[in-house]
Amino acid sequence: MKVYSVSMYNALVLILVGLWGYMGSLTPSPTALIPVFAGILLLSFVKGVKAENKVISHLAVLLTFVLIIALIKPLIGAIGRGDNGAAARVAVMMLSCTVSMVYFIQSFIAVRKARNNAAK
Repeated sequence: MKVYSVSMYNALVLILVGLWGYMGSLTPSPTALIPVFAGILLLSFVKGVKAENKVISHLAVLLTFVLIIALIKPLIGAIGRGDNGAAARVAVMMLSCTVSMVYFIQSFIAVRKARNNAAK
């Protein structure tokens, strides 16, 4: 699978799961929409990632990494409250971001190897 496809799926997971969590809450908080907005931003980066724009690709990686870190506290909070639904939603978003991050790293390594082979 291409890295831009994985990034697009990650963005869609963040948007859909984030909206599900926000709308399914009895007391929704605006901070619950952070993954939704991040997903929209990642979705806007897909065209640049597909075109192999280095700046856009690195911004997408940075945002994905920040999301992985930022979702740790909500996961711990959901587990602490015993809210299995919220914990599962956050875990799905973290897993999606982690898979996307792995694809980005593999892509960067492949590009570097190709560049090094072309220089020889």
